[in-house]
Amino acid sequence: MVSFQARGRWAALLLAGLTPVLAELSLGNPPLRQAWLLLLWTPIYGAGTVLIRDLVRRAGRGWGSVLLLGLAYGIVEEGLALQALTSPAMYGAAGWAPRVLGLNSAYTELNLPYHAVFSVALPILLADLIVPSLRHRPYLGRAGLVTAGAVFVLGALLLRWTASFVDPGYVLPAAAAAVFVVLVAGLAVLALRVVPRPAVAAGGPAGGAARVPAPPVVAVAALVAAFGYLALLFPFGGAAHPAFTRGGWVAAPMAGAVLLAVAAGALLRRWTAHGGWRDRHSLALAGGALVGHTAFGVAANGDTAADRLSLAGLGLVMIVALALLARRTR
Repeated sequence: MVSFQARGRWAALLLAGLTPVLAELSLGNPPLRQAWLLLLWTPIYGAGTVLIRDLVRRAGRGWGSVLLLGLAYGIVEEGLALQALTSPAMYGAAGWAPRVLGLNSAYTELNLPYHAVFSVALPILLADLIVPSLRHRPYLGRAGLVTAGAVFVLGALLLRWTASFVDPGYVLPAAAAAVFVVLVAGLAVLALRVVPRPAVAAGGPAGGAARVPAPPVVAVAALVAAFGYLALLFPFGGAAHPAFTRGGWVAAPMAGAVLLAVAAGALLRRWTAHGGWRDRHSLALAGGALVGHTAFGVAANGDTAADRLSLAGLGLVMIVALALLARRTR
């Protein structure tokens, strides 16, 4: 009989390995021919998501706290480690849209929510569906939690070191670094101390099944929301600015992305507040969002036809894996 501690460690390793695959590889960043880069990213991605999950479980909080800590994770990775939120040169992001208070505005709007959802919330959701017996419990003990925190910090330092070769000479201004640290600390306090604990058990009050659509509808909605959000903010197809806009018109897709995110969040909150929401709906939500973001990766991220074909093949493998998980979930 496998002990709880051993199952928790295996679940933590599963989540740590799953996170960079879902967040980066399945988007085509990097292409499959450069999948070895995940070895450099797994410490910050994997340990970060495991750390967030266990802190939220220990505090007895819910998905709102997961998303807030996901935003904090995005600030650490993009703001402090990569320093891409403020760099005038990295990825050409400064040219996507006007810079606001020293931030690459469109890049920031794209990547902070992206990390909250695809680097943190969805990997945790899938891990909970794969290992349902540990869904409401932390994976690690105190020593494991400290270890995850240490690996996360080392992973951030490793990412900072590699980023220095991509964007040589840029140094994050001290004022910006201080603001990022304060924001991360504030989001952590808000997530773990202020956000209320879930008022009802998973599934919500009885009698709400009629208000929850069938899982295929949830999957399609998630696919459209994920693809739409990325397409509105990430320049692709030779465009220099979001959604092929120019000049002041860049504000239109940026505002559209905000409206899309708010609408998707409100709809999801409404659906999950009732008793009809089940694991098959959660899996449909995760699957639709992942398929949508991989479809966008095929359209936008492939440098060559071979890259696009390999990413499409990875997408098919992901769909098969989700279908197998769906059979087990039913």
